[in-house]
Amino acid sequence: MSVSELLDLDATALARSLRAGDASPADVLDATLDAAEHVGAAVGAFTTLAPDLARTQALAAEAALVAARRDGTVDEPGALPPFLGVPCPVKDLTTVAGVPMRAGSAAIDPFLPPDDDGVVTLLRAAGTVMLGKTSTPELGLPCYTEPDVGPTARTPWDLARSAGGSSGGAAAAVAARVVPVAHGSDGGGSLRIPASACGLVGLKPSRGLVSPGPYGVDGAGLATHGVLTRTVRDAAAFLDVLAHPWPGDAFTARRHAAPSGRPLRVGLLLDPVIAADAPVHPACAGVARATAALLGELGHDVVEIPPPFAAERWDAFAALWSVGALQAPVPPDREHLLVPLTRWLRERGRAVSGLAYATALAEVQRLARDVAAAWEGVDVVLSPTLAQPPALVGSQRLDDDPAGDFAAQTAFTPWTSVWNLTGRPAISLPLGEARVADPGHAQRTVPVGVMLGAGHGDDALLLDLAARLEEAAPWSDRRPVLP
Repeated sequence: MSVSELLDLDATALARSLRAGDASPADVLDATLDAAEHVGAAVGAFTTLAPDLARTQALAAEAALVAARRDGTVDEPGALPPFLGVPCPVKDLTTVAGVPMRAGSAAIDPFLPPDDDGVVTLLRAAGTVMLGKTSTPELGLPCYTEPDVGPTARTPWDLARSAGGSSGGAAAAVAARVVPVAHGSDGGGSLRIPASACGLVGLKPSRGLVSPGPYGVDGAGLATHGVLTRTVRDAAAFLDVLAHPWPGDAFTARRHAAPSGRPLRVGLLLDPVIAADAPVHPACAGVARATAALLGELGHDVVEIPPPFAAERWDAFAALWSVGALQAPVPPDREHLLVPLTRWLRERGRAVSGLAYATALAEVQRLARDVAAAWEGVDVVLSPTLAQPPALVGSQRLDDDPAGDFAAQTAFTPWTSVWNLTGRPAISLPLGEARVADPGHAQRTVPVGVMLGAGHGDDALLLDLAARLEEAAPWSDRRPVLP
């Protein structure tokens, strides 16, 4: 198997091939760096590459493999880290010691963090090689990745279209076969949105399962770390890597055991939740209905369900989101360097009083209870991930109308943030496609995701069901062809 063929493997298979000696971690790194500089540049995947750090880690992985083969322990369970030598970049909202970080903002000068974030520590312990930092929009706020200080992330399926956001660079890197897995984060859909746009698996874990510690805090509890992968088994394996508590965590979660093959009751949610009048593309609704039919064939009971709350109650999320934007440490004399959307959100945050913020937190908690009551009769909720196929680059960033920009984002993502509000797990799967026209009027096929969500702590149930769908309707033979 050639190195290029190895890069087409998922992370689990690549780790196995490295242990078998099919290639060395240094060989894989060389091929990955070459792909990052060429294919990665075409899709706008990376804001910074870290070849020296990656080389040090790859050579250390190679030495560990050589020693394990010499000692005869290379195949012993637990003898080596599970993803030894596998490249895995980190989103540029997360610190990697000594690697420049800018969080996608011209208002923040590049700086060298002194410490690895906790999830980076866990990824290192799992043996991954930190190739570089992936592109993200300013402070990770919008659902597109078009920063002023970094590349625009594009879906490899159609370079005229966005990879989504805010983990857009991460998704572009994985979908373009530069890396098999990439770190990301999700505060309102930022793993699942690019997963849908790029034809990947994107899991947002239950609140409290992946800790922001030991340096970060949960705040309102909307955001969590995760990864973008091509297979469900990689999503499950990396959840095992990242689901590590740190002392003093504000939120904790217990993973419930997966059901032993029992039929599930699935609620099919087709009506938009946070933007009641959002137009839904026929392909997006169609793949959700097709997935519902497939679940029925697999023995599950599918029923249609309405939105769990009125759209105006989502205003609590908007209040927390704007205050979160205001919390970014931007010096007053650099505020003018922020993009218009960020400035608009921060102004809204300044208008939120202490009482209004406390009221919004309370409303989010009430929403979580109301959603639990509304969905008590179903095990899993199925919906489209997005209301539309991947958007054309530039069509969503509206600098002249930031309020319109924000409204358009909610219409594009009318289901994803429900799972951040409630803290429940949700996963986007690449089960559909749509035919769309590019700016030159050529027809292209682009991916369309479906989203499954479950009760808090039911991550294993969700992953088990996702794996069964992957087996019944495999997507591994679908891949983009880059020019």
